[in-house]
Amino acid sequence: MKKFTNTKAVALKYKAYEEMAPKVVAKGKGELAKKIIQKAKEFDVPLFQNEELADMLLNVEVGEEIPPKLYDAVVEVFIWLYKLEEKAELSG
Repeated sequence: MKKFTNTKAVALKYKAYEEMAPKVVAKGKGELAKKIIQKAKEFDVPLFQNEELADMLLNVEVGEEIPPKLYDAVVEVFIWLYKLEEKAELSG
């Protein structure tokens, strides 16, 4: 299991065909980030680690859609997630 030494976390939500872009639903640094990460683990939410992207997403307010300049970077996260889910289906 990979240890998270980074103390930043951002949670995104996206409903395809309902929303124009992913929204930031939680964000934080330090203890708050640790709580966000712990909650994600409790619900088996996959964790993607990219400090540069987290830094940029921390500038987006909770409840707001991500800005267009971050679309490409966030698409990479969703592609990673899709492949992870696909792999789980094949092995399960």
